[in-house]
Amino acid sequence: MSGEPVDATPSPRPSPVSLQGRYGHIEKLDAAKHAAPLWGAVKGHDQVWDYLFSGPFTERAAFDEYISMVASREDPYAYAIIDADGRAAGFATLMEIRPQNRVIEVGNILYPPQLQRTPLATEVQYLLARYAFEDLKNRRYEWKCNSLNAPSRRAALRFGFTFEGIFRRHMIVKNRSRDTAWFAMLDSEWPERKRAFEAWLAPENFDGSGKQKKTLEQFRALSKGSENS
Repeated sequence: MSGEPVDATPSPRPSPVSLQGRYGHIEKLDAAKHAAPLWGAVKGHDQVWDYLFSGPFTERAAFDEYISMVASREDPYAYAIIDADGRAAGFATLMEIRPQNRVIEVGNILYPPQLQRTPLATEVQYLLARYAFEDLKNRRYEWKCNSLNAPSRRAALRFGFTFEGIFRRHMIVKNRSRDTAWFAMLDSEWPERKRAFEAWLAPENFDGSGKQKKTLEQFRALSKGSENS
């Protein structure tokens, strides 16, 4: 039998935790609590649904039904993204949960325009990755997207995922063929990724106008350099 010996204890499944950050927090998605502010955030921004499995929605009732469905599922397991003012600004899910192999994926990410390119948008990815590795004890953390979704592919690389290839004709989504780009991060890589995330998110990395001083990639290179010195 080949392969290194590993701890085969199954990983815990996601639970309704609250993950507190500096710029906001994450909590279990709740339709009664979060549907209204989320509708306000996405209404009129149909482009945010381009690469998701559902949407866009033109009516509030259909959107509320969708949020209720997403909130009720165990896999994907959905978390609302709460901004510094306490409003639901988006959501993300942990999905394709495979406890026996200690593998989990982050996906079905809904970032309305006002959340995009903000410190909170990056902090959400840090909080979920930390939870997946440190609390849920996963060995592998995945990111998958439509191969045509260039922003998602750039985001995966920025966050520290490694590109692993294209699954051709992997899915049919909204009556269209989808090739899927696969990315992953390993538990052995997480300490270096974590240091870079935390350095980037620190208040001193932003100037008076909120602009970053160093990129996340620059901090990751510095962290890797310190390991090798």
